[in-house]
Amino acid sequence: MGKPIMAKATAVWLVDNTTIGFKQIADFVGMHELEVQGIADGDVAAGVKGFDPITNNQLTQEEIDKAQNSPMHKLELKFNAAAAGEEKRRGPRYTPLSKRQDRPASILWLVKFHPELSDAQVSKLVGTTKPTIQAIRERTHWNISNIQPIDPVALGLCKQSELDAMVQKAAAKKAAEGGVMTDDERRKLVSTEQSLGMDADAKMPTAIEGLETFTLAGGADDDEEDEKKDSDFADAESFFNIPDSDDEDEDDDTK
Repeated sequence: MGKPIMAKATAVWLVDNTTIGFKQIADFVGMHELEVQGIADGDVAAGVKGFDPITNNQLTQEEIDKAQNSPMHKLELKFNAAAAGEEKRRGPRYTPLSKRQDRPASILWLVKFHPELSDAQVSKLVGTTKPTIQAIRERTHWNISNIQPIDPVALGLCKQSELDAMVQKAAAKKAAEGGVMTDDERRKLVSTEQSLGMDADAKMPTAIEGLETFTLAGGADDDEEDEKKDSDFADAESFFNIPDSDDEDEDDDTK
């Protein structure tokens, strides 16, 4: 329920001009019952001029009469002047000053890992403008060489539930348009809860891909050559058997 403007002055007027209970007045103006009682005793709001809620289109005389006749009746605001002309503002999410320097990194992360998100969706998630998103998409941002992609959830720019909802919305829109998604895109569109419950697929890194069929060059010919070499040197003693020379025979004869 809306509250009247100039709540304390309205309470002063109701205390001075009606017989409505303190609890009813307190609930209507948003004050504590003891504060309203203090107004009646003169301890609170001394010197405050009463504000007539009837002439200011906040209460009707019929509403006041109902409250006076029934202690359980709750006063209802007729017209909230403070809300006149006020509309819900639509625009980028407000980002605290301490986190604004992190927005380019989060935008780059969303553009890189969730390219299906539109500029409007990215803007709604991290609270930025479309020119900034376009500059990062086209890599024309003045600081693009120093920007590293960081998850906006880790930076505190949005909630995981908000990111999941936006990704699912993008997936539904793409499916409605009949677009064909690749395996990588479909994997990115899975929510966090679903991805945590999936079995990890065994995938060989690209750096060692193809090594499972790797064989040494050569084959049977090299094996035969190795066996031949082994047979030539099968007798190790042949290395140390030095044949007797003629000079040694002559020495023996002389002796």
